Amino acid sequence: MFLNDNLKIFSGSSNPDLAGAVCKYLEIPLGGAKIGSFPDGEKVIRIEDDVRGRDCFVMQSTCNPVDEHLVELLIFVDCLRRASAVRITAVIPYFGYARQDRKDEGRVPITAKLVANLIATAGADRVLAIDLHAHQLQGFFDIPVDHLSGELVLGRFFKAKKIRDLTVVSPDVGNIKMAASYAAHLNGELAIVHKRRFSGSEVEADEIIGDVQGRNILMCDDIIATAGTVCSAARLVKQRGAEKVYVGATHGVLAGPALERLEKAPIDEVIVTDTIPQTERAKQLGNITVLSVAAMLGEAIKRIHRNESVSNLFNQLG
Repeated sequence: MFLNDNLKIFSGSSNPDLAGAVCKYLEIPLGGAKIGSFPDGEKVIRIEDDVRGRDCFVMQSTCNPVDEHLVELLIFVDCLRRASAVRITAVIPYFGYARQDRKDEGRVPITAKLVANLIATAGADRVLAIDLHAHQLQGFFDIPVDHLSGELVLGRFFKAKKIRDLTVVSPDVGNIKMAASYAAHLNGELAIVHKRRFSGSEVEADEIIGDVQGRNILMCDDIIATAGTVCSAARLVKQRGAEKVYVGATHGVLAGPALERLEKAPIDEVIVTDTIPQTERAKQLGNITVLSVAAMLGEAIKRIHRNESVSNLFNQLG
């Protein structure tokens, strides 16, 4: 695959395996950089390749530890800017703080906007992200954003499974649009679960709009955080006579009690992508499958570098 020598891809410490897979797809070496810390914990980064006048991409998921990875991304971008890179794209497969996107009560921050400002101020010229939790987050950035969808990878996986008698269930009302898209793509029926939230990690699914009796269920979301929503919804559809239950999510955050809940829930298979690296504990669970977004990111990076349309990617990989 011919690419201009001016293209450089660097990786932060959050997900080096994904960055390596992207570079392998593009048939280019990963850019050299040393990431370390001073004795007091301050991050220090040194770029080992010449980036003057080059088109640079730095890959970093702002996953746990979120603040550490975010600061590392900001330092990386600043380092590239001061080394005279001609263009810097922050590739953020998983964008932390995305759920703090509005003031739903008094005296709370809109942290997603704050982080967007920090990335632009550090010197990023554009952002490449996957499933930002809400499409309007693109407007939080004052620089161009290329927004990819995990459905390109997850949808192709589920289509290959050829699930019979399929009903796509939205695990909550806010996810209806995504569920409808999967239902159309996979020729399935659509149902919606109504839930009540008691806290950030405690929810209860109490009603279903639609028929799941004797159907195979697919629940898709952008994030599985503590898994309270999908596990509660899975128990409800099983009580209503569903057969197999599949869960797909772009970002497998799997925080707190998530793994324990997924292990006990009546879920046949959980499918996530590698936007966030999974722990050994998660890999040991027999019902978790991890798909790679490397090809999708690699194609998007190639198109951005060549100043070509990224939108056409949805037709070619979908």
